[in-house]
Amino acid sequence: MNLFEPVHPGDFIREMYMEPFDISAVDLADRLHVSPSTLSRVINGKTDLSVEMALRLSKVLGRSPESWIAMQAQHSLAKSRKSIEKELETLVPLA
Repeated sequence: MNLFEPVHPGDFIREMYMEPFDISAVDLADRLHVSPSTLSRVINGKTDLSVEMALRLSKVLGRSPESWIAMQAQHSLAKSRKSIEKELETLVPLA
């Protein structure tokens, strides 16, 4: 059992930036030059963080684009691993 579940970048944005700085999704979307609905999908975990969004977040919120992409990759990997866990157990290594 894994005690650490990687966080979706949207949760991180909300908890570490939006709530502490009291910034709305509309205001942040405006700063990022994206539509509020686009940002909302990321913040609510409905869509994965794109490379383009990582570049925008890096400029507006800080952190490197690579760190945003790594956060998304870790979350996606954990989610996928969990969803096909039983099937992975049946796979036979080539070597």
